[in-house]
Amino acid sequence: MKTQQIIIKLDSDFEKILRTISEDEPDLVLVFGAISFFTSADFSASVKKRFPHTTILGCSTAGEIAVDRVYDNTVALTAIKFANTTLRSVSTPIINMADSFDAGARLAAMLPSNDLAGILIFGTGVSINGSALVTGLQSVLPPNIPISGGLAADAGAFRQTWTWGTSGVADNQIVAVGLYGQSIRLSYGTFGGWEPFGPVRKVTRCIENVLFELDGERALDVYKRYLGDYAKDLPASGLLFPFEMLGINRDKSGIFRTILGVDEADGSLTLAGDIDANGYLRLMHSGTDKLIEGAETAAAAALAKAGEVGSESLAILVSCIGRKLVMGDRVDEEVEAVADILGKHTTITGFYSNGEIAGTDFHGECRLHNQTMTITWINEIDANLN
Repeated sequence: MKTQQIIIKLDSDFEKILRTISEDEPDLVLVFGAISFFTSADFSASVKKRFPHTTILGCSTAGEIAVDRVYDNTVALTAIKFANTTLRSVSTPIINMADSFDAGARLAAMLPSNDLAGILIFGTGVSINGSALVTGLQSVLPPNIPISGGLAADAGAFRQTWTWGTSGVADNQIVAVGLYGQSIRLSYGTFGGWEPFGPVRKVTRCIENVLFELDGERALDVYKRYLGDYAKDLPASGLLFPFEMLGINRDKSGIFRTILGVDEADGSLTLAGDIDANGYLRLMHSGTDKLIEGAETAAAAALAKAGEVGSESLAILVSCIGRKLVMGDRVDEEVEAVADILGKHTTITGFYSNGEIAGTDFHGECRLHNQTMTITWINEIDANLN
């Protein structure tokens, strides 16, 4: 596997800078960028012209990750040439949030299961239930297929996001690529770095990803009481105070849920993914140092799971916009921490998202995450050695 990477600004000569990618026909080009690139006809036309036979996959962001730092208002373009891995690119429109499960099932049905080693998926970041999307995929796929990716962002506006796949650039498409072969290896690491405050509370009424009651009280009233002065800035301030989902025995899940919306009339909170109706929730908060430690933990986990590795690797980092808001000017430090652990032979790309998709140490299989650093580490080995 060979990788090349460029960072492009909006005022660049697109065709000129794209020619600096020396590989004539990479197998895959990952594109993570600001909204302005996804709405630029010149940019998309230049990319298609430069890579007419290449699978292009990506989405809009709340910040681009490349090398060992975070960029804003750019696009990070990473070209990958595989030695023994083949690809199958698929996409499907998503009609509305209620279509999330079916959209995942439709995508999975388009991917032949024979020799399927893993899936990269990027979804719209608004009007979607990310956990239902993942469950829909898993309802059709064989068990234990690694699924990684995330939900697109629009720099925190939560209005309109974009993906890029087989149908080109669109604001209503879920896009994915299946990775096939005996040589490809995917490992993951996920960790938050959030700490609890306040008591554990029982979910007493919810419907899918809408939370109505905690301990028999309106969920919004409980949430506002603990946020104090931050409550006046809801729903935006909800990015700073996610919930951790706990099981029926109050055991930790490692799964966090961000607040996407509030309803003053019925006192409900709309979360970024489904809630366990029989479980508990605990309010969380954090600081920069704890979040950086969480990123380091995720990187170490991805490295530990990798086993035998090739000489060159690719790491896709998907981290939550809420983490970026907490860290502020120190946001580069979580990417630097990951880069130091994964080493100089790993090309790093990724983005800040409205939701992260990856496996979890608590469950093993893929889940939707919020407020989490997720790392997908990809490399190829010599299949003849197996």
